[in-house]
Amino acid sequence: MEYSIKEYLDNQKLLIDNLLHDCIDRLTIPEQLKQSMIYSVNAGGKRLRPILLLASFNVYGKDNSIAMPAAASLEFVHTYSLIHDDLPAMDDDDYRRGQLTNHKAFDEATAILAGDALLTYSFEIIANDHQLNHEQKTILLQLLSQTSGPKGMVAGQILDMKAEDHPVTLEALEQIHALKTGELLRFAVYAGAYLGGATEKELQSLTEFAYYLGLIFQVQDDILDITGDENKLGKPVGSDEINQKSTFPKLLGLEGAIEKKQWYIEKAKRSLANANAADSVLMDLTIYFSERDH
Repeated sequence: MEYSIKEYLDNQKLLIDNLLHDCIDRLTIPEQLKQSMIYSVNAGGKRLRPILLLASFNVYGKDNSIAMPAAASLEFVHTYSLIHDDLPAMDDDDYRRGQLTNHKAFDEATAILAGDALLTYSFEIIANDHQLNHEQKTILLQLLSQTSGPKGMVAGQILDMKAEDHPVTLEALEQIHALKTGELLRFAVYAGAYLGGATEKELQSLTEFAYYLGLIFQVQDDILDITGDENKLGKPVGSDEINQKSTFPKLLGLEGAIEKKQWYIEKAKRSLANANAADSVLMDLTIYFSERDH
């Protein structure tokens, strides 16, 4: 495609950043809660999930204004999950993306409530969206609940915590990350394409694509924890080993992890072809996810 993927990502990120700020600015809520929410929303995220949602929409639809509220909701869910992941009871991180984590910048109680607020507000945004009909709202709310809840991201998080300090099989590791990372990507890809008018067959292929994309994303994350640049990552490299996390390089070795990532990429490309999306920005985003350096 005749465009720069970096320019595309920068333009889409600016669009989404403005949308997220508008969503929070219009809230009349206690100032400390609002500032804590804004703090984590402004923490330098790449907005890959909402960008993926809009990109998926644009494969099948034209005016993506109908997809914007769902994109905002998705990013708020992702941001809430990061706030809670960083808490002392979970990963106990002091820094994220080069700045203090929410509970360090404010306090634990405020951080928990900011996460709760972002999560619940995400559902309100979709429920109040006047562009969507009742069927569209029901499908999006059901899918967001499923992908972010006890069958999705939350399940992946607890499985990830249980996998610390002892070895797991490749199948178990894939399950952890298909849930923890892949489920929100499934929402992004499916919701965008659904709102864009994709067929049931195309949606089925895109669901498969999202599964492999989540694994690509996680393998690259694991690789960067060994080979990455701390200044670009905004966190120390080697933290997975220190925290005794189960990772693809730990299980397969660094070269084995790189080979497995390539296998996932081929599977993702095949799924995109089956979804009539082989020549789309989704393909470029797949390559970007697999080669990103932060």
